Order: sequence, then structure tokens, then C-alpha cells
Amino acid sequence: MPVAQIAAVTRHLRDAPDAAFDFCSDVTASDWPPRTEARFDVVYCLYSTRLRHRIRLKVRVAENQPIPSATPVWPAADWLEREVWDLFGVNFTGHPDRRRILMPEDWQGFPQRKDYPLEGPGELLMENPIDWLKLRQARDEADIE
Repeated sequence: MPVAQIAAVTRHLRDAPDAAFDFCSDVTASDWPPRTEARFDVVYCLYSTRLRHRIRLKVRVAENQPIPSATPVWPAADWLEREVWDLFGVNFTGHPDRRRILMPEDWQGFPQRKDYPLEGPGELLMENPIDWLKLRQARDEADIE
């Protein structure tokens, strides 16, 4: 689904009598670094308590592309979107409280991204993962000689 339609689609899924998705049970993301046009899949897991059915809504989002927050439609999405922001760096616009929820406020980077260094940010977090790999390889080669 295109990001531009997410607000209208979420309102429709909540308000349409034959859908009635009144509960957002989860918001998560998956990281696909090789996909340059839309690196992340943001996934909304929705449930209708009246009709007792579920649906997953998937939106492809580019790395720096903003996505409208679902908190005006489902208040339960508040902390779930904060977690996706904190761990993946997905930019939810219109969110009432976009602060880190799991990591310290001064944490560098987003630890659930596939290009995040396994050792953590260390003293220096480079924006380009290739630079980080080159630095690591140079350090390993220096230890061999």
C-alpha cells in the first residue's frame, strides 16, 4: 500500500461496518537494506473485537520517508510506533510523543537495522555500513600481521 493512502485506509478499516477493526494489536517493521526504493516494511496487526477477525496491513517505506502516525485512529499504536522509531528509525509524523522507549536518549543509531554493528555503536558510529566494515577489516588485518 502506498504511504500516501495509509491515513485514509486506517480510518476506513476502523469505521467501515463490514471491517470494524477497532484494535491495533501490534505495529512492527522489517528491514530490507537491498531495497533502495523502500527499505522498510511497516506492519500493522489489526483486530475486530465485534467481528472477531484479523488483518495485517503492510506499508513499504523508504529510509527517510515520513509515514503518518496511526495514533489518531488507534491510541494503542502510541507505544508500538515509539518502539519502531526507537529500533528501526522509521519517522512517524504527527505522533504525540516520539521519544525513545527502549534505548537511552543518547543512543546512536537504530539497533534492529540489519546494517547496525553487532558490537554496538562503540565510540564511533559511521553512517555508511561499508565504511564500518572497511574499518573493521583493517583492524583485523592489523592483528594478523
